[in-house]
Parts: sequence; C-alpha cells; structure tokens
Amino acid sequence: MTIDMDDAQYENLQHAIECCRQRNIVIPTFAQFVNPQGTVPDAIKNRLAAIGLNDLDPANLFRITWHNEPVEQGGQYGPVNFLEFPPELTGVEARIIGMVGRWFPTGAHKVGAAFGCLVPRLVTGRFDPTKHKAVWPSTGNYCRGGAFDSALLGCDAVAILPEQMSRERFEWLEHIGAEIIATPGCESNVKEIYDACHDIRRTRPECIVFNQFEEFGNSVWHYHVTGRAMHEAIRALGDPRLNPAAFVSATGSAGTIAAGDYLKHTFPNLRITAAEALQCPTLYQFGFGDHRIEGIGDKHVPWIHNVRNTDMVTAIDDEQCISLFRMFNEPAGRELLAQLVPERLISQLSLLGISSICNLISSIKTARYYGFGKHDCIVTSLTDSADMYRSRLAELNADRGPYTHEQAIADRSRWLEDITTDHMRELSMFDRQALHNFKYFTWVEQQGRSSDELNKLWDPDFWTQTYAQVDQWDELIAEFNRQTGVSTHT
Repeated sequence: MTIDMDDAQYENLQHAIECCRQRNIVIPTFAQFVNPQGTVPDAIKNRLAAIGLNDLDPANLFRITWHNEPVEQGGQYGPVNFLEFPPELTGVEARIIGMVGRWFPTGAHKVGAAFGCLVPRLVTGRFDPTKHKAVWPSTGNYCRGGAFDSALLGCDAVAILPEQMSRERFEWLEHIGAEIIATPGCESNVKEIYDACHDIRRTRPECIVFNQFEEFGNSVWHYHVTGRAMHEAIRALGDPRLNPAAFVSATGSAGTIAAGDYLKHTFPNLRITAAEALQCPTLYQFGFGDHRIEGIGDKHVPWIHNVRNTDMVTAIDDEQCISLFRMFNEPAGRELLAQLVPERLISQLSLLGISSICNLISSIKTARYYGFGKHDCIVTSLTDSADMYRSRLAELNADRGPYTHEQAIADRSRWLEDITTDHMRELSMFDRQALHNFKYFTWVEQQGRSSDELNKLWDPDFWTQTYAQVDQWDELIAEFNRQTGVSTHT
C-alpha cells in the first residue's frame, strides 16, 4: 500500500530501507507477534536457534512475543508464558494468572511497547535511522526496550530515567551503548522526565522523542499482542466454565492496561482494575508522593489511558510489595512458603519483579472485593523479574539485616494472609470523567495538547479507530520488507 508523504519523509524512508538492507533486517508484523509459530518464516526460526535471547542480532526482533520458549539461548516458540497462582498462596478461590515478561528480550515486555512506537514511524518515513536518534523517556524498562530495539534496527538511542532507579537498569544501558540522561528523583518523578524531553526537543533537532505516556503505538501493541496472548492463556486453563472476570494492571504508562480494552471487547462483563502505589495515589484520590514500586510512574494520568474503560482503582502499599519481594526471593521466605505451595511454584517466584507483586496484590484485592469464585479468572501482567532488582535485595539486607524465618512469618501474616479490600475505589461514570478531565493539567497546560484533542479521548469510537491502525501498519511493514529485498533470501 502507499501513503501520502512529503519529500523529506520519502528520503527518510529510502534511507531506512537501505539501512535495513545493509544490515539484513526483516521487520516482523504485529500478526507475527500474535502467532509466531504459524507465521514466522522457517529461515528466521533457524537464525533464532543459533542466538541468545538478548543478543544484538536483528533476528531477535522476532522474539518480541509472549510465545518465546523460556530459555536464554536458541529458543523457539511455544505456548504463551504465564504463571498461575494457587489459592494456597492467594487466599482466594478465583484463578489468578500472570503473563510472564521475563522471557522477552531485555527481560521485560516493554520491548514490545517500544517496537509499537518506533516501527510505525520507521516505515512511514517519520524516522530516519541514519540521521535521527530515538529518545526513550522512562522509569526503567521502556528505555531499556527502546535501546534494544534501536540497536537491532541500527539507530542510536538516548535513555531518560530517574537517577534513583535500580543499578541494574543503568548498567544494562551502559553495556548496550545508549546515551543516558539521569533525571532528578525516583519512580514518581515523571515531570522531571518530561522537562528533559522539552530540553531535547528545543536543543537537539536530530532527536525524536518516543514518549510512552502519549505514544499510541504503546497501547496498540498491547491491545493486539498482549490482549490476545492473555485470551490464549485463559483458554489454556482448559475450563469451559471459566469466566474471564477481571484484568489487573499497574497504570505506569497505561500501555499494558490497553490489553484490558481487548479483553473487555471480547468479554463485555470483564472488569478492568488499575493499580498504583498508595504512597502516590493519583487515580485513587488525586494524590502525590514518592514510592518504591519501580516501573509505574505516576502523578498524572497518561494521555493513552482509556479511563472510560477502567472500573476499579487499587492503591497498593509499597512496603507490602518490598516485603513480599524479599519473602519470594530470600531462602527463609521460600522455606516458609514451601509449607503452603508446590515447590515448582517456589522456584518460579523470581519471575515476579516489584511491580509484578503489586499486580498480584491488586488481583487478590479485586477478587475479594467482587467476591469472585472458583469459576472466575483474573489475568494480570508480570512485567519483569527479580533479575532487575538483585541490588535492591542487597540494599535491604544491608539496611534491615538478614531476612529471617521470624520475619517471613510476620510478612506472611501481615502482607499476604491479611490482604483486604482497603484502599479501593470503584469508579462511577462521574469518577471516570473526572480522571479524564484530570489529564488537562498535564497534557494541555504543560505538554501542548489541545482541549479538542482531549475531548476526543472520551469518545469510544476514537479508541476503536486507534486500535484498528494495526492492520495498516502490518501492510506498511510488509511493503517495507519487500522493498529491502531481505525477506526473499533470509
């Protein structure tokens, strides 16, 4: 297919085509992410068999999927990666499953959101890898995913993230060769990230900012790829009586929560729960503050959050997440949990990073609030794993002393067995309109959006049309690959 573009865009597109031709790059389609086993060419699969999950080989673009075989080297495709949490752990009858982000390249699913932002611009001539730099403002995983995608596609990356994020994130970015801009503050200091973006736009014309909080490619990727993977995971449970009752996601950039839009479209009675930190309860009570649940920036409502579709908000204590993170990963905590749950689950608890534990807690609270039973299913996202926070465990041991059996008993009682329905807000239509209007102060007053643009976000047809872009993007990707000629001999 063809699209309208000016001379500059046409030149950018030709540069991108030549760059990919020289680097032997084939760009996957969104449809291939959804069903890689049935759609990815055998030649690509053969290349994957010889490389590692995180190798800087362009073939790893085809590993931006929930279907990766859970191995570090030479993996192929299989069922979607998910983990079920039994009632012995959760204390509720509802079946809670978490989609495992650990087996994406970089160890987090944000690499997919970054792809959804970068590639549509690449194949439409709005990003030239030979002259532009891709800027990835983030609280951690998104800038890592963007830097990885950039490296695979042959372009330079600039990562922006708060200076107090975990050491592992900075070390990884240094290793991959990204330019790093560390902004003041911690997880909840998103405005400082925006300020850095303003400076870049003003002073560095070669830079193009891919702001995950406003880039619809983020939500479109999750709607189609994550949403369909979650549907597949529900079917894989094998219970025809199972009711997909709820989807739970920490808000963060609000990309992942778009998977809930897909599930609600498929299952109209499904509820969508948005989780955030109690120490910074922006959706819960228009609050503010600092918190330690890395991966969920806040103090504003993201532009791409379809708040009209959100049914519930939970505010989760960051101390609860930190304490359970220790319990899930320290020997004393695992020994205690082994009295409750099978060993195979104990060995998989390291698949949960801190924000993943936030999602699990929110899922339990959602099940309790709505009284979900054994035929109800809640699905959530385990964005990243403990691998991103080993330094945090060391810091906690240094600050609080070694994690003991007695501490594990206390944490199990206070933070796991005593999960209640406190700090929950079920949203009326009036509440949802209020959250929608709250976007004004960030996006119109500070970020240059218009009131007319904001009003359009309240219209359900806007979201239907936005998510429908994926078909056109896939056609453009296919045409781009045809012009590079790489796909004919890969």
